[in-house]
Amino acid sequence: MNYTPIFGWYYKSLNDRTPSWTGVEYLYQFLIKNEQEGPFAEEVPLKKLQLGDVIQLGRETNDFYHSCIVVGFRAGFPLVAAHTYNAFNKPLFSYSFERARFLHISGVRKSEP
Repeated sequence: MNYTPIFGWYYKSLNDRTPSWTGVEYLYQFLIKNEQEGPFAEEVPLKKLQLGDVIQLGRETNDFYHSCIVVGFRAGFPLVAAHTYNAFNKPLFSYSFERARFLHISGVRKSEP
């Protein structure tokens, strides 16, 4: 866990968590900028996605509103899981969106013992 207020990565309860657990932009900022404990990511092209990576859907205005996790592939295209409508193995392109960004989870940093 990364207990940095607001921009960290922890979930103790519904009332004690960082915004990165529910806010699309907060999750993006955490994953891309995290240099402390916890997961970190980089933006990649669609073809470089792997299982467990994050896809964020957005509007043409650069407003991203939904995150989903890659759980599989069919014919080279991602299948995703998301909690908004309890989706699992849903084809990415069955969603309606104008933009997408693809975040490859590059690793996880652990705290020093």
